Amino acid sequence: MAERLQPRVDACNEMTALNYAKYVPFIVDGQPVGVLQPWFAEDLEKACGSETLRRDSNGAVTFVSSLDTADKRSEAIMPGLEKLRDQGVITGWRDEIFPVTMGYGVPPLFRIERAAASLLGVRAYGVHVNGFVTLPEGEKELWVGKRAKNKQTFPSKLDHLVAGGLPDGMPPYECVIKECAEEASVPESLARNAKAVGLVSYTMNYKGCCKRDVLFCYDLELPVDFVPTPDDGEVESFTRYKISEVLEIMATTEDFKENCCLVIIDFAVRHGFITPDEPGYVKLVQSLRVGNA
Repeated sequence: MAERLQPRVDACNEMTALNYAKYVPFIVDGQPVGVLQPWFAEDLEKACGSETLRRDSNGAVTFVSSLDTADKRSEAIMPGLEKLRDQGVITGWRDEIFPVTMGYGVPPLFRIERAAASLLGVRAYGVHVNGFVTLPEGEKELWVGKRAKNKQTFPSKLDHLVAGGLPDGMPPYECVIKECAEEASVPESLARNAKAVGLVSYTMNYKGCCKRDVLFCYDLELPVDFVPTPDDGEVESFTRYKISEVLEIMATTEDFKENCCLVIIDFAVRHGFITPDEPGYVKLVQSLRVGNA
């Protein structure tokens, strides 16, 4: 099974040195925070104006020197992002603010609208929850959501019980509680049983953009008689599957949202459904964490 699942992980890590060479670096305080497609770099400069962005001697996009704090940069770049939204360049606007940092827990260099993260090629963070049950005979089953047909991103794809981007200033655990209530009607008394179990990370070529995500993984064991219900319109339905069925779906189809595959594979490894006895085990496990967190 490990070798059969490797393509699902590889699909989240398509960026190569050749890809990177085609992008324009985004440098802030001398640090490479993102990469931009050349056309988007031009659109962003035009939308923000020369009083906000400039090119350095190497052709990288950077803020003008007077914008020397996170608040100043955030205030300066947001009107440009809104202009690009109005022009249809930035789609899927969510009114969610994401921090742009060089690593988790590091003070942000500036803040942006979530929908712009992949276009800017900046690192973004999220939470994914493996909602599972243990049957009386000991077998585990996983709750799987199906995304709504009208979802802005990845419509109708299979998904986790709960997942969401991590907004600026919100701790991951509190994000889990919030998303559990909003997406699956999981009461707080149950959601607080979620256990942090690690992270996965990837660098994905997403619609020509460099999508760099770090996902904090949680396991949430639910009562056998609990049935999650969609609440915020983002999920069409929930279905419970045997773990073997989930792995087979991932191995034979592209029905799952790509990044969910990494988190589910990590779950399967930790719970012994994929073992070192299988060919390809080491490569599969190592490739679940690519890039810096």
